[in-house]
Amino acid sequence: MTRRDLAALSGFTASALGFAANETLHIGCLGSGGRCRHLLQSLVKIPGVRVAAVCDVWERHREMTRALAAPRAFVTGDFRAVLDRKDIDAVLIASPDHWHVPMTIAACDAGKDVYVEKPLTHKLAEGRQVIDACRRSGRIVQVGMQQRSMPHVQRGWEIIRSGALGKILKVHLTWNRNAPRGRPAPLEIPPASVDWSAFLGNAPPQPFDPYRLRNWRWFWDFGGGLFTDLMVHWIDVVHWCLDLDHPAMATSIGDHMAFGDLWETPDTVQTLMRYPKQGVQVYFEGTFSNQRNAAMIEFMGTEGTLYVDRGRIEVIPERKRGADGKFYETRIPAEDWILGEGPRGADFYAQPDAELLHLTHWLECIRAHRQPNTPVEAGVSAASAAHLANLALRSGQVAQWPDG
Repeated sequence: MTRRDLAALSGFTASALGFAANETLHIGCLGSGGRCRHLLQSLVKIPGVRVAAVCDVWERHREMTRALAAPRAFVTGDFRAVLDRKDIDAVLIASPDHWHVPMTIAACDAGKDVYVEKPLTHKLAEGRQVIDACRRSGRIVQVGMQQRSMPHVQRGWEIIRSGALGKILKVHLTWNRNAPRGRPAPLEIPPASVDWSAFLGNAPPQPFDPYRLRNWRWFWDFGGGLFTDLMVHWIDVVHWCLDLDHPAMATSIGDHMAFGDLWETPDTVQTLMRYPKQGVQVYFEGTFSNQRNAAMIEFMGTEGTLYVDRGRIEVIPERKRGADGKFYETRIPAEDWILGEGPRGADFYAQPDAELLHLTHWLECIRAHRQPNTPVEAGVSAASAAHLANLALRSGQVAQWPDG
């Protein structure tokens, strides 16, 4: 009798019992665009994995991703057809943001474990829905905020938790690029090749628009701009390191400086968020017009500052005036000053392969049936900060965390 036979007899889904180390996990991809294919480059390196199903509303995406899947993989435009298959153990969701929660809930209800791209939620109200679905189903849900699986970021967490930096009072986050991303280009997409109604999902009805199909991140119906697409990576690290849940208030500004009116969401933004119970202020800036500071965090403490980017951490001790009037650096272990290769901000996609580490961790948790390091609650928490920042941006007022 196989483990799946035992699961059927006992009334559990197969993955609820865990998987043997040598047992192949069959994965389905829901939303198989560029981000999905980037993840698959890492996923297919992991032993014991078979990409058994590919789903997308656009025919071109389905065919491009079919080449990365297993021979004779199931290919469809309807994600529910993937969830109905008994031979699919788990799904990788890389759809537009507004589909993340509906697909995650449906997958959990179908007994599938889930890896879902960030931001987990598209609206604040979705947070409780997806947490409840995950808890009642007992599924393993990993959110794609892969910094938590990077060894140098984990070391940064240890330094902060040790108290070596003193009291953390302020955190500065950046995600700055100088890139032509999103510029207009000929988009010859036959409408018949796209199930536009399925793409829209819960979004308001609107005519087929190939630019929105390809650049959905920058339109409110489908994404949330720089705060949800980029800030969530770093605000998750902040919440994780400092035991924060959501800001009490936020104030934001945004402008269209790089791409004119091509996007609904601004391409240059700043937000200031307050966590008064913990006595912490968090400030984020992002743009597509200048790459100064690139993508990084600075945790500013009374005894020192911890710099973090995707390839490096660095501790900068505070200089304080002594009794003799001279300035001295505070005492922080020298071995913690720098960890990682390359200069600051040289490449925010630097080693290690964060996607490979994060996906491997997810699959290990499925096999052992234990919670991953970036569970659904973390995804809801990080996205909530971005949503509050966007509420402030769109209202032009200070946004307060809603009571209840």
